[in-house]
Amino acid sequence: MSWFEALIIAIVEGITEFLPISSTGHMIVTKEILGMQDSEFINMFIVNIQFGAILSVVVLYRKRFFKSLVFYYKLFVAFIPAAVFGLLIGDYIDKLLDSAFIVACSLIIGGVVLLFVDKWFINVHENQEITYPKAFKIGLFQVIAMIPGVSRSAATIIGGMVEKLNRQNAAEFSFFLAVPTMFAASAYKLYKGYDALNFDNVGILIFGNIIAFIVALIAIRSFIYYLTNNGFKIFGWYRILAGAVIILLIIAGKIAL
Repeated sequence: MSWFEALIIAIVEGITEFLPISSTGHMIVTKEILGMQDSEFINMFIVNIQFGAILSVVVLYRKRFFKSLVFYYKLFVAFIPAAVFGLLIGDYIDKLLDSAFIVACSLIIGGVVLLFVDKWFINVHENQEITYPKAFKIGLFQVIAMIPGVSRSAATIIGGMVEKLNRQNAAEFSFFLAVPTMFAASAYKLYKGYDALNFDNVGILIFGNIIAFIVALIAIRSFIYYLTNNGFKIFGWYRILAGAVIILLIIAGKIAL
């Protein structure tokens, strides 16, 4: 992996991690477009630089993160489903990371869902407290996002809205939940791929995390503002268009199936 390739993928990660359009899916397709060969380090890089992006959440919402222990207990409860399923089917999910076709299908299906989400959840209860049962149910939605292209952000935000949270609160809890989830995924991937690290690519990995962190700082603020005022429809159309383009590129032989 070159420094330029690391820069491009890290920018893509920073922009897309907290948008409901699948950061992993976009990085997989970006890798294909750049013509990068599959390797253990590249697959580790794609997962690990998400750690840089989630650090932006800790910085932006640092007051919330140091408010009370109850906050952490609820995050832990929401994290449990993904942790369990990650351990059970993690190796199978890793195999799906090489499939641009699965990403395309997930993008299109998820896009159709996002076109109607705002209408489905037009009535929101006044009580915006996140209880332990609500946290666990939102965590179950996060499991769906293990499929490349689904989007962890989209799944958990929709999960929050199912539990009667408004768009802003659902999005913010999705961001908070990303911290333990992606930290665990990044640490586990780093542990498994430790042999792939050397003096040169450690620098590239650190560089990628820094770039993802900086870009994500900007993306989070912009996304919260847009989502609160406009909803999900534009992201739905984007996902459908992106999925269709990927399928056309596969048909044309420009990227691998």
